[in-house]
Amino acid sequence: MSFLNLFKVAMRAIFSNKFRSFLSMLGIIIGVAAVIIMMAIGQGSKESVRQNISQMGTNVITIRPGADMRGGVRQDPSAMQTLKIDDYEAIVREKKFITHVSPEVTASGQVIYGANNTTSSLYGESLEYFDIRLWKIQDGECFTEEDIRKSAKVCVIGKTVANELFPDGSDPVGKTIRFKSIPFRIVGVLKGKGYNSWGMDQDNILVAPYTTVMKRILAQTYFNNINCSAISEELTDPAIEELTTILRNTHKLKGEAVDDFTIRSQQEMMETMSSTMDTITIILVVAAAFSLLVAGIGIMNIMLVSVTERTKEIGLRMSVGARGIDISNQFLIESIMISITGGVLGVLVGWLGTYLCGSFGLPTSIPLWSIFLSFAVCTIIGIGFGYFPARKAAMLDPIEAIRYE
Repeated sequence: MSFLNLFKVAMRAIFSNKFRSFLSMLGIIIGVAAVIIMMAIGQGSKESVRQNISQMGTNVITIRPGADMRGGVRQDPSAMQTLKIDDYEAIVREKKFITHVSPEVTASGQVIYGANNTTSSLYGESLEYFDIRLWKIQDGECFTEEDIRKSAKVCVIGKTVANELFPDGSDPVGKTIRFKSIPFRIVGVLKGKGYNSWGMDQDNILVAPYTTVMKRILAQTYFNNINCSAISEELTDPAIEELTTILRNTHKLKGEAVDDFTIRSQQEMMETMSSTMDTITIILVVAAAFSLLVAGIGIMNIMLVSVTERTKEIGLRMSVGARGIDISNQFLIESIMISITGGVLGVLVGWLGTYLCGSFGLPTSIPLWSIFLSFAVCTIIGIGFGYFPARKAAMLDPIEAIRYE
């Protein structure tokens, strides 16, 4: 019997039991839709994280104090005082793979203007910080090198701080605010960046000369961090090696002495976050894929029932010349068509579900290969779980089948 005739017979059998066929497809529809939605959320979250990290600069390198051991107790890195002005000057003087360098000191507290106040973080930086972190000035201007030398009480504020302190929409530039009772004159407002993937408001920030924060706010002579940017993302590793050499020399660390500093790159963070998101996505997809397994078992069960119901029909067809292979192919085609049709509907439901998730603010992105993978899995399920019922139908004895009641 030709394939076309087998296909017609299979389709006729499917349409003669529409509701039962739909129930068989339902498991496939739910499974494929769940896999696509989970993969879309995982991929979208991964791209969102990469985009947020890219906004901070993909070639950014951060140097932090390293935690050492004192009396058998590991110290908090934030309490360490290993990064000094000599380190900053040595990096500026000897750098080859580094384009920008900015020492960093930070403080958190209440910011006040008139009757309005908010809680924010004050960053003490150099001018190169804005190039490292890709910040743009929207209104006003940045502080100057002269302000850094004089430890001037000036600052640049983020959009969130501007909105909280100036809710009437007035221009903040030129106004004087207070941070921990110290007056700061606003010289500029940063262009908004919004929230990052960790839910942190990137615009809730004040940036002032690092000398001002060190002398007038914190009264300290060491840095919390030193931020750098490599010439390019590809040269991040050579830049880290260069920084390690410079700092070991300035800290007089010889031989196998342990570094009293830690160097991390945004590229390393991006790879770590991508790996984490990939793991989460795999877990979600595997969980959703179990529904496909259950759907395959359901198809096999329905096909076995169909073989039992159509035993007499199978016997008649065999008695008039149908071969076992023809009977087997007919039931395989039915199983595959149920699976593929369910897969098509599952893709549509998955796309709709992804769209709804996106409308609720979840980052989503459907990878094209996930659709092809869904169709491949559906075909495998159709063949794998349809084989046993098809084999059972092909092995029936024609005489016994005709006598079956």
